[in-house]
Amino acid sequence: MLKNHVSLTQENTALLLEMLETGSLKSRTYKRIIALLELDKGKTYEEVSKIAHFSSLTLKKLSERYSKQGLNCLYDHPRPGRPIEITEEQKDKITLLACEPSPEGHSQWSLRLLADKVVELGHCDHISHTQVGNILKKKDKTTLS
Repeated sequence: MLKNHVSLTQENTALLLEMLETGSLKSRTYKRIIALLELDKGKTYEEVSKIAHFSSLTLKKLSERYSKQGLNCLYDHPRPGRPIEITEEQKDKITLLACEPSPEGHSQWSLRLLADKVVELGHCDHISHTQVGNILKKKDKTTLS
């Protein structure tokens, strides 16, 4: 049974076919292009799901996104990730603190001692000893190059 889930314009069809020929696409983008082209041919979601290895629900969402966004539906939206909490200025203060003499009763700075001192001095609200180590490791690499 033929369905009309997606109606591609001639320009979009040509552009999609051209994109397939380039060969430098992400796997998801490639599969989405194949799915759109097959849906445009009038195939059902079930038939296309076997070809493109998407679920029927994913294909339905793809066709809805195409109707709203056009060919932008091929690409993922950027993901924000975790926001950066430590600024470059704070990293510099941590590095400077590590270069200072160690406190009384300690022969050298430990990462935990540095992390506690950074919070105590108010350079940041919280920081783990692992993050302090990563900051110092990166600063060391940048000063050597």
